This record gives sequence, structure tokens and C-alpha cells, in this order.
Amino acid sequence: MRSLAAALKEIAGLFVDDGSLVLMVLGWLGLSAALAHFAPACWDGVVLFLGLAALLVENARRASRRR
Repeated sequence: MRSLAAALKEIAGLFVDDGSLVLMVLGWLGLSAALAHFAPACWDGVVLFLGLAALLVENARRASRRR
């Protein structure tokens, strides 16, 4: 049973490395969806992409400082 739990934990770790990154991405998705009502339609994708790219860079910097 312990080996099954360890295997499931490893599989989950493949998709969710850092819980704070997941929370920030979900927050950014919600914020960009709310902002989409006020911005011109042509900027929706740009704002979403730039925000997610910034979150990824920030998370990579944090991870490099930890190791």
C-alpha cells in the first residue's frame, strides 16, 4: 500500500511541482478573464500569455534559489 501511495505521489509531482505556481496561475486566469471584459478583444491573448510567462519566470527564479 505504501508503494502505491508513493507512486501516486510521484505521478502527481510530475504535474504539480510547486503548489504556489498552481495557485498563481489559477489566480491569473481568473484576473485576466475579469479584465477581458474591459480590454479590447485583441489584447486578451497577449495579456494572458505575458502574465503566465512572468509567473513561469518568477517560479524558475525561486526554484533556482532553493537548489
